[in-house]
Amino acid sequence: MFEDRGMVPSAPAAPTTQGSDAGTMKTASSSSAAPGAEGYAGDLAPAAAWDLLARDKRATLVDVRSAPEWSFVGVPDLSSLGRAPVLVAWQHWTAPGGAMVANPAFAAELAAAGVSRDAPVVVICRSGARSRAAAITMTKAGFREAYNLAGGFEGARDADRHRGRAEGWKAAGLPWTQD
Repeated sequence: MFEDRGMVPSAPAAPTTQGSDAGTMKTASSSSAAPGAEGYAGDLAPAAAWDLLARDKRATLVDVRSAPEWSFVGVPDLSSLGRAPVLVAWQHWTAPGGAMVANPAFAAELAAAGVSRDAPVVVICRSGARSRAAAITMTKAGFREAYNLAGGFEGARDADRHRGRAEGWKAAGLPWTQD
């Protein structure tokens, strides 16, 4: 559904060292991460998330944004790693004028997509808020390593009130594509 229809940035080389590129963020290690005080494995900077996905073929990227966001904003492109992100919405819009409500089928949709509870999972949304909530819920449901991607796909707004420049997957220069 989200095949490459134009130029996308080429994948950066995976970092060769462990460590965080954003202060106190946890990074993946070769051992399983125990849930921290936050209730999930922790936050990963975009480069650390890419490194984990490149190093560990069991690792999965789960994009929990909505279908319109996937179509109109874009999705991470993992094709150079030989896989694709799993697209499962964390929330859905209610009727016009309504609000976002939790997706009651979230866990079932993860299971149907083959997301393993025993492998690392990096969860991404627009800015890191929904993905953090999803990572906490996934950890409570038995996922051993559910990480939040800090800054999400687009991150916070910059001085010009635009997203995708200040932080997140796009700002880090990681590959993405758009439908």
